[in-house]
Amino acid sequence: MTASTEHSSTIGNSIPPLESGDRLTRHEFERRYTAMPHIKKAELIEGVVYLASPLRFQHHAEPHSLLMVWLGTYRVMTQGVRLGDNATVRLDLDNEPQPDAVLFIDEKLGGQARISSDDYIEGAPELVAEVAASSTSIDLHDKKRAYRRNGVQEYIVWQILDNKLDWFSLQNGEYVPLKVDTDGVIKSQVYPGLWLALPALLAGDMTKVLAVLQEGLNSTEHAVFVKQLSQQ
Repeated sequence: MTASTEHSSTIGNSIPPLESGDRLTRHEFERRYTAMPHIKKAELIEGVVYLASPLRFQHHAEPHSLLMVWLGTYRVMTQGVRLGDNATVRLDLDNEPQPDAVLFIDEKLGGQARISSDDYIEGAPELVAEVAASSTSIDLHDKKRAYRRNGVQEYIVWQILDNKLDWFSLQNGEYVPLKVDTDGVIKSQVYPGLWLALPALLAGDMTKVLAVLQEGLNSTEHAVFVKQLSQQ
């Protein structure tokens, strides 16, 4: 083989780079993503590739950590529930998002998502949470439609720049915002005891957030839920 032929062969066998805006199948998306380990977060949403921008501290990293503290506390106290941070989710052939947080019931206990043989989430987690700053338009439009269509039961979008959080519940095939009660608390319809003191979270008062969550964890409905999971 001549040097020229060898060079042509190398180019012909090379994997194209993954770039924002590419329209790919999920298989091709995974092929290119795997070949570029320096890329920390890439998503396929409705067949279009989105590469994440560098993450700012106050606009993403810090609020993300607060969500994980809240969800992580619930997970520790609720055996049978699993929590993931930035896990790749194979939703369907056109969608492979990497949500900021997923909370799902173990498949063996009746959950609708499963862990594949190559260690990815397949199917729709019961709850997905996203921290949105510059990505708000994606999170509230194309990504929201994909989650709804695939049966994600609850979807949380924390819009940092607007200091606003929406918590959607899938009802009759549509996402309906969950209402805040008179005490400023939103309660999950899928996970009994998962209570969120919304004004406290938006104010950064995690002591209050965790105190209200503990009330939920002490509730009768949470105890019943845990018992049901243990009997599966």
